[in-house]
Amino acid sequence: MSPPQSPNSSRDQVRPLAPSSHRIHVENEEGVNNYTSVSSTELAKKKRRRKRCIKFCGCCGVTTIIIGIVILILALTVFKVKDPTIRINSIRFEGLSALTSNSNLQTNMNITVSADISIKNPNAVSFKFKAATASLIYSDRFIAEAQLPRGSARARRTFRMNVNIMVMVEKLVGIPRLTSDLIAGELPVSMLTNINGKVNLGVIKKSVGIRMNCNMAVDLQRQDVKNIDCERKVSL
Repeated sequence: MSPPQSPNSSRDQVRPLAPSSHRIHVENEEGVNNYTSVSSTELAKKKRRRKRCIKFCGCCGVTTIIIGIVILILALTVFKVKDPTIRINSIRFEGLSALTSNSNLQTNMNITVSADISIKNPNAVSFKFKAATASLIYSDRFIAEAQLPRGSARARRTFRMNVNIMVMVEKLVGIPRLTSDLIAGELPVSMLTNINGKVNLGVIKKSVGIRMNCNMAVDLQRQDVKNIDCERKVSL
């Protein structure tokens, strides 16, 4: 039978547990310190990524604004659609010598109108227009009509064309006021021209319609045209 142990010996047996408990506490502290260090590194990385993202978004925003301003300036200056203009440089009538009196006017007569027409394009790109018509009007009646070919007026250039119109004498004979105008030696006529086309500015495409109505007086004695007054209308 073993001898009884004293109280001091019991405490001695419990003491070795204290160092073990102390080591666990140290390990926990080391674990907490490691976790804190890892969290600081991740936070620093996130801050750097956030700064790079902010810089990238800022650069993209500034670039977009600059491009928008440049496009706006170009749209209001260089690429702004400007009105093409049309004008009659000269016009002459051939065969008017027979129009001395109503009795000499016959349907087999040959009267021709020759007109020099120009289209000025002030835009930075070409103005392409479709086939058009030019009509001669006397006393609110169409007495002649000609087809104008399609074409293209280059950028900041003037396109010129010669138009020949054959007068329909049979329609001219049936106009009541013709006799009085022949006696006066002057025929008031007008020339109507309609041209439709497009101005292509890349992303901007504009349809353009040009209408010109020129009033004039044909002097039968001088075989010439005088008092030409033209009205122009452009629709975009």
